[in-house]
Amino acid sequence: MGSTRSSIMLTEPDQPSPHEPRNLLRFWICVVVGVTIWFSPAPTGLSPQAWHVFAVFAATILSFLLRPLPMGLCVLLGLLVLASTATLAPSFDPWLLEKGPVETTPAQQTFSPPFAEAKWSQQADNYQRERWALSLKNSLQGYANTTVWLVVAAFLISGAMIHTGLGRRLALRMVATFGQTTLGLGYAIAAAEFLLAPFIPSNTARGGGVMMPMVNSISDVLGSHPHDHPRRAGEYLVLCGAHLNLVTAAMFLTGMAANPLVSKMAKEILQVDFGWGRWVLGAIVPGLVSLALVPIFLYWLARPELTDASKARATIRGELKELGPWTAQQITLAALLVAMLLFWATSPLQIDYLGFQLPTALVALGGVAAMVVLGVMPYSKVIGNAAAWDALLWLGGLVTMADALKTTGFIDWLATQIHSNIGSTTGIAAAVLLAILYFYSMYAFSMLTGHILAMAGLFFTLAAALGAPPLVMVAMIAYFSNLCGCTTNYSTGPVVLYYGLGFVPAARWFKIGLAMSLLHLAVWLGVGLAWWKVLGWW
Repeated sequence: MGSTRSSIMLTEPDQPSPHEPRNLLRFWICVVVGVTIWFSPAPTGLSPQAWHVFAVFAATILSFLLRPLPMGLCVLLGLLVLASTATLAPSFDPWLLEKGPVETTPAQQTFSPPFAEAKWSQQADNYQRERWALSLKNSLQGYANTTVWLVVAAFLISGAMIHTGLGRRLALRMVATFGQTTLGLGYAIAAAEFLLAPFIPSNTARGGGVMMPMVNSISDVLGSHPHDHPRRAGEYLVLCGAHLNLVTAAMFLTGMAANPLVSKMAKEILQVDFGWGRWVLGAIVPGLVSLALVPIFLYWLARPELTDASKARATIRGELKELGPWTAQQITLAALLVAMLLFWATSPLQIDYLGFQLPTALVALGGVAAMVVLGVMPYSKVIGNAAAWDALLWLGGLVTMADALKTTGFIDWLATQIHSNIGSTTGIAAAVLLAILYFYSMYAFSMLTGHILAMAGLFFTLAAALGAPPLVMVAMIAYFSNLCGCTTNYSTGPVVLYYGLGFVPAARWFKIGLAMSLLHLAVWLGVGLAWWKVLGWW
């Protein structure tokens, strides 16, 4: 009977997921905004092509805020608009110059104008046919980007962590080791996040899939519930889970799915290589300081009524005992993760001793292939990882749009407009000012990825125009792209999930978020700038 029911369910693909957004009113709001921008006159100094790309991009980003449909579908619709309108195809004149002029004899030019006109018309028709193909090709170019495939591979690695139970085992071990007091549980969450962040690149999968259920269970064991003694322990633990997730997301290139986009923009706009090794080198000191301060800072802001957490510790140890010894899959996966980590961390040494550097995405995809070959996870888990392939769909499309904004001149034009209003601030002062503006602009976004795509490239361009130290500017934008999620209760997936548990009222979340933002600025602009000075970054 069960298999019959399964077969019936498989034949009904038109049934929407209960968690899938579908609001046509919000969708038409996005369409109206995009159409309005598209048909309004392009500002002085901006080409119609650049303006049209911005219209599609603006409508797409608005769809991230309103969430009328799944994100991947919204991006796909934007790409279809760009392809079907030939917005990303080269113009007619460059094509003619490339193909060469129409060849006609002097007699034909003198006595047969219709012949030359017909020949021109034929070439124009041929170009128009090629134009659609070129437009589609250019619209899909983001899917060939290595950054996109690094993210896909990272999601697949995350799936292996969850499939084998290695992620949960590590998290439980940290809680069992450090969780004798409620404050100790805060540090246990920090330690677990720090261990998992390099290998689970979706901060939503890490926070929502591994850590948040455990935090909720510990709160329940301690007798703290959303509507019954929330401040006994639950409020504090939930705040630790949400804010520590953002710190570890900032510390590693593979700590959050969209981090590689920052690295890509840094290379293209500021010519700064900010790969895995340099990313973690710049983050390790201020990041560890943040991990040490956040639990005690939140303990001061939201002091729990219960201080003794030995009951929860005993429960966690019981769960660890039920897991039994490490499995062969977990041992193999751990070895592969360490190997990948070494390859990523030794990139500079590879150039010095081997004469070449293994690309980060190549190492990640090689690791995924090894996991399947060695039996860590079946191939069905690879092709069935919806999060990975959804990320490919929306991230590849967004890379196309972001690249188009740059190549059509929109980003440079916008940077010029803002530069004229900033004044004469230059150097490190300009970098700090831009970083703070970038941090608090997150209030206008409901997604870290959308914030990065809309703002990071612009701020890099502004930094170049203002003479800000490029490496420090890249570091601040890279780390603040994650830390800025502390500001609201809607900034990113794990924050939404933790808030949704109901332990912390919205007003209190915003108040604590503002205090956390000041702590992050103090640490990363204080300790961080000093550390980057030691590294010679400015």
